[in-house]
Amino acid sequence: MIVIISKKKEITTTEVIKWLFRFEKKFILIHEDETFEIKMKDTKIFLESEKNHFFLDEITSVWYRRGGIKFKRFYYDNEGVNIHMNETQHWLEEYVMHILESKKHLNKQSNTHVNKLLVLDKARKAGLDVPDYYLSNNTKNVKLRRTITKPIAGNPTLQSIAKDTDGVLYTAVVDEHIKNDFFISFFQEKIEKDFEIRTFYLDGKCWSFAIFSQNDEQTKVDFRKYNTEVPNRNVRYNLPKSIEEKIHLLMLSLDLNCGSLDFIKSGEKYFFLEVNPIGQFLGLSFFCNYSLEKEIATYL
Repeated sequence: MIVIISKKKEITTTEVIKWLFRFEKKFILIHEDETFEIKMKDTKIFLESEKNHFFLDEITSVWYRRGGIKFKRFYYDNEGVNIHMNETQHWLEEYVMHILESKKHLNKQSNTHVNKLLVLDKARKAGLDVPDYYLSNNTKNVKLRRTITKPIAGNPTLQSIAKDTDGVLYTAVVDEHIKNDFFISFFQEKIEKDFEIRTFYLDGKCWSFAIFSQNDEQTKVDFRKYNTEVPNRNVRYNLPKSIEEKIHLLMLSLDLNCGSLDFIKSGEKYFFLEVNPIGQFLGLSFFCNYSLEKEIATYL
């Protein structure tokens, strides 16, 4: 039995499930609105929600995509008993998650969020080229138009109060000095690119495609600022074996067996930018006919 942990209306999950149906494989899909109670039958642990129930020893593989498993907590009138039982339930939940993550898996709920700064340090240790970067709370030493800045944590979407739209923090070139100090921010050398590369990594194997974003003013700094009227050209690309081997070393050091990695090709060098364990790969699969949804279903 396969367990898939995801969110509702997550299209990538749906595409993989189509292949599981075709392979006639049994699976359980867990959504973010489910709450599971940990139960026992004889000496076997099983989880039960209003929608699903399963024994832990029935599970053969787990794919963590998005969301997460939530557990029901019991509360007691006696404060001392409640403190003790709350701690007991915490350790029991941790034990259950440990059992699930010890199964054959793609990604883990426990390490789905990676620290970008630590990833860059480990990328260098793995032998990958990384643009020079530093942290600062001012722009005094920033080389204008030769330095970029981007969020330290994820790719946040900020809700706008004045407008009925959301704002996304993209990578941006620093083109002016700011007089006042600000919260510690990430700065990095701006690399002049030939093109960008998105690589999908799965259990030691890489699939890549080149993104020709540099000729469009809207996408030349950050290709995620998609130009839907004149889309970037995307083609299959083979990274050198030496780079793929270093990617493998990096992913092992991060305890990740699946994810999307971004690179910049500049001259003879491949500059590593970041890795996203829950990266989007349907575009890569579609444009390059890689059938990555089938690859994931086959692995599971």
